[in-house]
Amino acid sequence: PVAAVVLLCGCAANPVTGKNELSLVSEAQELAIGKQQYAPLRQAQGGDYVVDPAVGAYVSQVGQRLAAVSDRKLPYEFHVLNNSVPNAWALPGGKIVINRGLLTELDSEAELAAVLGHEITHAAAKHTARNLSRGLLLQGAMLATVIATQDSDYAQVAQLGAGVGAQLITRKYGRDAEREADYYGMQYMSRAGYAPQGAVELQKTFVELSEGKQQDWLSGLFASHPPSQERVQNNLETLKALPASGDDGKQRFRQKLAHLRKTRPAYEAYDKGRKALAKGDISEARQLAEQARRLEPREAHFEALLGDVEQKRGNHRAALTRYNKAIRLNDGFFYYHLKKGMANEPLGNRAQAKTDLNNSIGLLPTANAYNSLGDIARKERRYQQAKKYYARAAEDKSATGKQAYSSLVELDLPDNPGKYLKVKLGVDQRGRTLAQVTNNTPKPVKGVVLGVQLTDTKGSRRSGEFPMRGTLQPGKTASIDLGLDNLDQAVLQTLRAG
Repeated sequence: PVAAVVLLCGCAANPVTGKNELSLVSEAQELAIGKQQYAPLRQAQGGDYVVDPAVGAYVSQVGQRLAAVSDRKLPYEFHVLNNSVPNAWALPGGKIVINRGLLTELDSEAELAAVLGHEITHAAAKHTARNLSRGLLLQGAMLATVIATQDSDYAQVAQLGAGVGAQLITRKYGRDAEREADYYGMQYMSRAGYAPQGAVELQKTFVELSEGKQQDWLSGLFASHPPSQERVQNNLETLKALPASGDDGKQRFRQKLAHLRKTRPAYEAYDKGRKALAKGDISEARQLAEQARRLEPREAHFEALLGDVEQKRGNHRAALTRYNKAIRLNDGFFYYHLKKGMANEPLGNRAQAKTDLNNSIGLLPTANAYNSLGDIARKERRYQQAKKYYARAAEDKSATGKQAYSSLVELDLPDNPGKYLKVKLGVDQRGRTLAQVTNNTPKPVKGVVLGVQLTDTKGSRRSGEFPMRGTLQPGKTASIDLGLDNLDQAVLQTLRAG
């Protein structure tokens, strides 16, 4: 509850700026939120980039070098996401990400340090935690996450496990927070031995890109970190007060990212292939996926795209081969397991499909996986288990969630009609006692019998049943005349129906 949090926290000095600020979120809560949301959010946006592990190790090394001189000690972590959208974000507790798509746009280690130093400040100065006090998470809202990953099938999956944190990393920071993150990020760069000029060059580049209104940038980093000429000028002023010397690490950066830069055309082909598949151009999608695979045969995303092409063609066995290959290349991404399970089920491999779907849920709970498990349980006549799976999937308001709810209604309505059909009693102007039955399900319902009970003026309990004729359509209401005209008010108050 919000009130409980307010009582626990209150005002506290910001560990970076030293200013006294209202803090509705304790450090323990920050750490818990970051730890809980970090893995699901990374899964939801493409998973970690693992083709060249040295890249992730390098980014982490640079991040920890900056974290070591920051004003707040947190369990900082740094990961590179396998996502082409230029973006970076920080969760409370120091959980930080930079996308593959932003790394390939940078030109030096100093620019990388500028990005990471900026995100470190957001975490250290409680900027991300401050958003919590604006009611984002304390209201308990759960949102489906389709975050900066347009036209990617894995972004369209109904993700049950990444909604809360998504509200943090997609919310635009205020001008004061961005100014502080720029300023202290440059301080950390200087303390760590980097040339802070890199932060100035980075902001100049961002302003040029924003003026060009490049869609990938607008949907990525600029959505939460809007660039401006004012920020460039502020960085120039900060630069004047810092030592002019420092390491730009340009040669080292280019060496560490050589393979990633070399294979950039493969990911460009893959992204185009995803868009082609989303538009239904199967042939173009296959051609682009094959092109990507030839350029980078170790990337599991490319095999999964080929699997999705085969699924679109209805060739489940060929799709299964591709998903198996993707998992051999990288078994740590939920999407490959999910799609493998969805390919195994129509082939009759139910036991394996259940294993695959549960493996995917272990990495990221999705309505798609729970709905598929519900379908399998239903075919196996394990109806109670099927209802549990469908109910879990129905928590999501996506098309898959609605489909699961429809299946749940089919199974559960005969057992629990009162959960889905609502009854309202009343008296019309002619004194007739009526019952209105409303169908709140997405399914047409027939065979409804209304049970009615009352206590008459003599104190005797009476009951009766009223079969409802015809079919009650979704969202519709039917009135039933109970044949109880001009009831005594005391009797009317005892009337119950269900």
